[in-house]
Amino acid sequence: MGKKSFSRIPVEANGIQANFCKNPACSNYGVPASTKKQPRGPGAASRGRDNYTVVGSGRSVPAIHCHHCNEYPPLKSNQGISEELARISSYLSIEEVCCPNPACVNHAVGVSVSPSAYQSFGKTKSGSPRYRCKKCGKSFSIKRATTGQKQPHKNKLIFKLLMNKTPFRRICEVADISEGSLYPKIDFLHRQCLAFASDRERKLLDGMAIRRLYVSVDRQDYMVNWSQRSDKRNTILSSVGSADNETGYVFGMHLNYDPSLNASEIEEVAISAGDYAVAFPFREHARLWLQGDYEDAVRRSANPRLNGSLNGQIEDEYDDAVHREDVESSERITGTRMLPAKGTQVHSEYTLYGHFFFLHKLFGGVEKVRFFLDQDSGMRAACLAAFQPEIAARTCDAFYVRINKDMTVDEKRRTLADSRREFRQAQKANPSLSESEVKLMLIKQRMGNMAEIGKWKDRWLLHPFPNMSEPEKAICYLTDYGDYDTDHQAWLYNKASMHGIDCFFMQVRRRLSLLERPIASASATGRRWFGYSAYNPESIVKLLDIFRVFYNYCLVGSDKKTPAMRIGLAKGSVQLEDIIYHQ
Repeated sequence: MGKKSFSRIPVEANGIQANFCKNPACSNYGVPASTKKQPRGPGAASRGRDNYTVVGSGRSVPAIHCHHCNEYPPLKSNQGISEELARISSYLSIEEVCCPNPACVNHAVGVSVSPSAYQSFGKTKSGSPRYRCKKCGKSFSIKRATTGQKQPHKNKLIFKLLMNKTPFRRICEVADISEGSLYPKIDFLHRQCLAFASDRERKLLDGMAIRRLYVSVDRQDYMVNWSQRSDKRNTILSSVGSADNETGYVFGMHLNYDPSLNASEIEEVAISAGDYAVAFPFREHARLWLQGDYEDAVRRSANPRLNGSLNGQIEDEYDDAVHREDVESSERITGTRMLPAKGTQVHSEYTLYGHFFFLHKLFGGVEKVRFFLDQDSGMRAACLAAFQPEIAARTCDAFYVRINKDMTVDEKRRTLADSRREFRQAQKANPSLSESEVKLMLIKQRMGNMAEIGKWKDRWLLHPFPNMSEPEKAICYLTDYGDYDTDHQAWLYNKASMHGIDCFFMQVRRRLSLLERPIASASATGRRWFGYSAYNPESIVKLLDIFRVFYNYCLVGSDKKTPAMRIGLAKGSVQLEDIIYHQ
């Protein structure tokens, strides 16, 4: 078989081309490398040569060298990003019910989109509404959500039990159903939640006007139990979530797992296509983990260094990124982990890219958006790629936010007391200033003493106003063009927080029995097992989707409002029945 020929960099896919310099201060930011072979030698620039060189083409992860700022962003498969975006956003494109006659002009005209094209025509024996097409006279029915459901009166009880950390066996006991009946119930609730979310969130897709969003983005890992005593390795999957800090609305919670694909079939296709001999970004299935690649990653794995101080943790994260083969991939693959037995695991950086391009679709009507990102080079790259036009137009900014999560309760209290003492002293010294003005003053003082950390000399501000959930916090402004005055910039530093997504993550752990943190035993050599954890990763996908809808539309806060009410997607708290029987 002849050697395959590839373009210089991966070609654009469905409008996505992510292979450009990710340094916002560089003139190459947003300017993709050419897909064509470039002229060389004297006068190459005058013959149309671009400002990149592809390096490491013989390695599994080639990169482009930016001639302007000397950065080396790794190449990514635009097709892989597009596939992940399609998977993540598929719930938004629910198929419309229309005239079943292929020859009729109303065949592609939905009942809900154009009700004037149809006549209500009674109901079926099961109670499903029937319609007749006004053009061809063909009659048809729309099945009710509960058609074919056994014991539909138990749906609400099961929904409530799932959302209140009840283990599956206890749900079966309380609801008086068999375990074989529970999983179809979960499938049904999942379909209904996605249909309900699609109906509401298409308003965002259609450009619903929102003045400002302050969006925190982070990842949470979940464990899948081993199912064979002969192989007690765990599967660890990562979900990226984003939430608005002001309203609490969670826009997405996306697991790096595709349940629709068969890993064995993908492996066969990859081998026959020669994928193992091809660099990752040019593969047919670039976004998916193959077994051989996973085994190679295990052999290359190294334990991360642990540094107690916040600045030390930030430094270690930069150092870890520099030494990775792919700076954007932060997955830790060890010998105690394995790929899922069902479905396929997605390279986490592709889920990150898919997540941010998904947010870009949702935020079309947002006037300005500020992202507060966990310190993760893959997250940074995905955000700066998806929102490049908005960042260049100065309607989008991005910040790293790093929280010291290793402090004891006593250390948190001491830090909080020190902060309050400093604030009171500043108030005493400046009696003419309001509280907010004192805050800005203290932040501006720290802006003059920011630490440069890591290879890229990023400047980090230690936030002067901690709380118990964020006791020690450092912030790095990733898109600083120097065009904001110091007051504006100080106010943005003050807004920087992971509060929105952290609240959701905390509720996931507290309310979903499958996703409670596992406990490692001393003799397990890194392996973990937890009686309530999932055995099938697809259950995690479904429960996260269900819980996101429940959290956004049903759970009220101290202000008696849900996140959906605060952001403008609901007028009141949604009853479970309205989701369960959504048509």
